[in-house]
Amino acid sequence: MGRINWRKYGLLIFSLPVVVLLFCASAFSSFLAPYDPYYLDVMYMLEGPSSGHLFGTDELGRDVLSRTIYASQISIVVGLIAVAIGMTGGTVIGITAAYFGGLIDNLLMRLMDILFSFPAILLAVILMASLGTSILNAMLAIGIIFIPGFARLTRAVTQTVQRQQYLEAAICIGVSGPRLIWREILPNVFGPVVVEAAVAFSYAVLLESALSFLGLGAQPPEPSWGNMINTGRGFIEQAPWISLAPGMALFLCVFSFNILGDGLRDLLDPKLNK
Repeated sequence: MGRINWRKYGLLIFSLPVVVLLFCASAFSSFLAPYDPYYLDVMYMLEGPSSGHLFGTDELGRDVLSRTIYASQISIVVGLIAVAIGMTGGTVIGITAAYFGGLIDNLLMRLMDILFSFPAILLAVILMASLGTSILNAMLAIGIIFIPGFARLTRAVTQTVQRQQYLEAAICIGVSGPRLIWREILPNVFGPVVVEAAVAFSYAVLLESALSFLGLGAQPPEPSWGNMINTGRGFIEQAPWISLAPGMALFLCVFSFNILGDGLRDLLDPKLNK
């Protein structure tokens, strides 16, 4: 049996178990959570970590561990849908700009530059102020933020592919535009887009938590890592565990998906596949 190529697979081996654990926590939260995350028990308000409540209780007597597990549902769903919106919109815009070029390319890229010039959290707040505060609007706002990045990436890859001789030959023999895009351009775009999607997912989770922290995302009593951290801020000296559990979960999620993106990049890099 050959030795594991740690340069190629090491980051994936490290990050995949954590990613799978996070998705399982999200999918099976109702089975994994020891308590109802909405149940109020005034007899156990601000109780520290114990055998009954491993991460203690919050200011309303709700189990912090259960709420942290349930909050992963919001983060995972928001991340997946936001990345899907950004990836789909950005890929379509990027390929369209590169394929047609000229005026269409200039107009689309200038629009992307305008969106890209705004700091992500500022643009998210502006969009949420326009759309209203809700999880659905948070998904849409974060998805719009990701469109320029995916558009730039797919445009650059498409332009590189267009300079290849085999693509020029396909054009010369009369291959139709849609077939050319589907069979020649999209397969080359797939790898870089997947890597970008993994990194964007971690950023989407971070943005959702930031919006919820500011009161623009998930609304109480809905558990979210962001609003749990915000709630715990008011009890940081008396009950630091309220913020600690969701903070650790948020860090683990963002860190593992960033590492996953690096691992996918190494795996899909043709220079490392020799």
